[in-house]
Amino acid sequence: MLRIDGISKNFGGLKALNQVSFEVAEGSITSLIGPNGSGKTTLFNCISGVLRPTSGRIVYRDTEITGWAPHRVCAIGVGRTFQEIQLFPNLNVIENVIAARYCRSRATVLESILCLPSDRRERKQTLELAEELLEWVHLAEVRFHMPKSLPYGHQRRLEIARSLITDPQLLMLDEPAAGMSRQEAEELIQLIGRLRERGHTIFLIEHNMSLVMSISERVTVLSFGQKIAEGPPAEVRDHPGVIEAYLGTER
Repeated sequence: MLRIDGISKNFGGLKALNQVSFEVAEGSITSLIGPNGSGKTTLFNCISGVLRPTSGRIVYRDTEITGWAPHRVCAIGVGRTFQEIQLFPNLNVIENVIAARYCRSRATVLESILCLPSDRRERKQTLELAEELLEWVHLAEVRFHMPKSLPYGHQRRLEIARSLITDPQLLMLDEPAAGMSRQEAEELIQLIGRLRERGHTIFLIEHNMSLVMSISERVTVLSFGQKIAEGPPAEVRDHPGVIEAYLGTER
């Protein structure tokens, strides 16, 4: 579904990514791991259009999307969440979800201004879909609450619901378990499994190794902007380069 082909990203003299290549198979749960500063979020930003790679190619299905703007990447079927929660603080829960539906809107500006039947139908459908998604992530009871009043784990689930309303086929989750309690992380594992059952391909960055090892089918490891290992979780866990990157010594 996604092919990363020799991606490099430089920030002045700093090489954040250096010739990184791997693939994400359709229907899989694939994890990207590595120590802090290894380039994981930079790669996510290149894929989603937040950053433009210095060199290399990003191919989604059969379409090269290298350097595309974020709204075009989203419209083609790639959704994401962020390492630091990016919710609209002045919108309530259901409004946060509705706001992300813009990439699927078909009503024109004039139809919206005049509140024509086509625009009213679309607004009604969007509201129904937002309510359905909030029910699905178990946030229906707080749909009129403000995001800042929600527990951290609920805010993470809200971000996922907001991403889902864009109809993504590939869902990129940037450290979805960050800051979660053990119980919240276990609930997240169940949610990710349900996402895959729903038909989404999952590509995630995560530091919670028990989560990564329990749900991933394939793991790619970055260190100092370079890929140092790739394969099934058990194989990657025992890779000498991965042990050295995390522990600073070989065993």
